[in-house]
Amino acid sequence: MDARDASFLYTLAGVMITFAGFSALLLTLRPAAGARLSLLDRFLAKTVMTHVFVLTAAALLPVLLSLYDIAESLIWRVSAVLFALPMLALQVTFPYRRRKVVGIGPPAPVFAVFVVLGAVVTLAMLGYVVAGFQYSGPAYITALTIDFFTVVFGFTVALEVIMQQPIEVPEHGTTSAAQSPTPDLTNSPVSALPESTTP
Repeated sequence: MDARDASFLYTLAGVMITFAGFSALLLTLRPAAGARLSLLDRFLAKTVMTHVFVLTAAALLPVLLSLYDIAESLIWRVSAVLFALPMLALQVTFPYRRRKVVGIGPPAPVFAVFVVLGAVVTLAMLGYVVAGFQYSGPAYITALTIDFFTVVFGFTVALEVIMQQPIEVPEHGTTSAAQSPTPDLTNSPVSALPESTTP
């Protein structure tokens, strides 16, 4: 494997891990403000972590295979298959999984970029690399990079939607004045006293 390819893959893997940590930090802003975690919050966190895990593994896989002195063309083919199959499954089933959890499909920009563009790029890379065309390595790395930025785009749009949700502060065993029941004084002994008469 070319040293430039390995260096780029290492750098890309580092950027992906950094993004995963940064996105997790951003998702803690609402709970830190006292808001409950919504279904969209949980789904977004799980989706980002899953995609970044697959992308990071795909960035390290060719370098790992090169340690066994495998032919370079075979390295890219094996890596393309092992990366594309789970990634395509995640991309294509994303609208269904989001609708199942949240009750509504993704926004149009997320569907167009995160689902359609990501799936087309992944599928095109798989066909190109498996066919054995020239520049299989750059094609693999390019698809990996584009897929990563589709995840970044989807996270950015979803984060904007989450931040626009109203913050519902959970109750901590205390009842607010607005929710405290009004005492019923109709049956109080005081109410049973006769009214005072003026002399």
